[in-house]
Amino acid sequence: MLNKKTVDDINVQGKKVLVRCDFNVPLKDGVITDENRLTAALPTINKLIKDGAKVILCSHLGKPKGEPKPELSLAPVAKRLAELLNKEVVFAADDNVVGDNAKKAVADMKDGDVVLLQNTRYRKEETKNGEDFSKELGSLAEIFVNDAFGTAHRAHCSNVGVTNYVDTCVVGYLMQKEIDFLGNAVNNPKRPFVAILGGAKVSDKINVINNLLDKVDTLIIGGGMAYTFLKAMGNEVGLSLLEEDKIDYAREMIEKAKEKGVNFLLPVDNVVAQEFKNDTPFKTVKRGMIEPDWEGLDIGEETREIFANAVKDAKTVVWNGPMGVFEFENFAGGTIAVAKALAETDATTIIGGGDSAAAVNQLGFGDKMTHISTGGGASLEFLEGKELPGVAAANDK
Repeated sequence: MLNKKTVDDINVQGKKVLVRCDFNVPLKDGVITDENRLTAALPTINKLIKDGAKVILCSHLGKPKGEPKPELSLAPVAKRLAELLNKEVVFAADDNVVGDNAKKAVADMKDGDVVLLQNTRYRKEETKNGEDFSKELGSLAEIFVNDAFGTAHRAHCSNVGVTNYVDTCVVGYLMQKEIDFLGNAVNNPKRPFVAILGGAKVSDKINVINNLLDKVDTLIIGGGMAYTFLKAMGNEVGLSLLEEDKIDYAREMIEKAKEKGVNFLLPVDNVVAQEFKNDTPFKTVKRGMIEPDWEGLDIGEETREIFANAVKDAKTVVWNGPMGVFEFENFAGGTIAVAKALAETDATTIIGGGDSAAAVNQLGFGDKMTHISTGGGASLEFLEGKELPGVAAANDK
């Protein structure tokens, strides 16, 4: 069990607290188009304000590749945060992140004030975890709070390096929630434990499949990666997505599931199409009956029912990756069916970031899930059983 110190375990009154948030939000013409990551950060920020901390926020945004790019400035985030927090957020607009503006803003802070630093990736050292930048960030604060799960699988200055220069390092509420659900639910689940994996490639999920087979009661595989497994069982897959070099691995996993007594579910029918687009002839065919010039783009109706039934009596369900090309309306049915089944079950439902999180939110089932992870890559690595540098760097209880 991961047991890290959190913002509830420390006294921050009058202290300078550096908080690493995940404000990597989508911007269009300087306007934030999805505020989920901002609202997710509010509980931790509000708690620190209420407890009388001097709150210094930092985050990356996009990939400026170590140079100041005005279109990737955090200025719009500062403006919107001020509205959400209902108080002033001083934006320290230094291209070198920790510059004169930042130092002055921090020196002028009173208890409960909030300062936001410029995009940490304006500095090329950030992604290389360079010592100088880590030290500069650390020099601003007495306490460090990591609340950015989206980058927890990367060792960067602003989430890992900085912890070498600040004595007290804890996690925020968002990080704590991710650790509780993704880390601990997977390692110590209420059973039956069902995992549903989709998405395009087997290669992205190799370690996840292997790790989960040691832990789950049922493993469900849909999406593009299912065709490599179907092919491994000797089924024709036509023009469907296929990773030839992973067929042997797929066979091994099917064998491993048998040995472990894991219920291993693959599609029994598929919705196939003539072309990879929404407006194209499509039909449902049974497993193994995909014709040479057709490709599978979704799971079929019978499969949807089987998958939904497998979820009904579960106590813990983890879902990562859509069941088909859900951005095309005609091939979104499988993903919708799984989302609906998860919305209706009494189980603890955990959605591993990325496309599945987007699907659940777009389909309006977000509030029916126990936990939707805020990090795609990070949640996958948690499901692989890896130690995440951003989590490891926080003090243990």
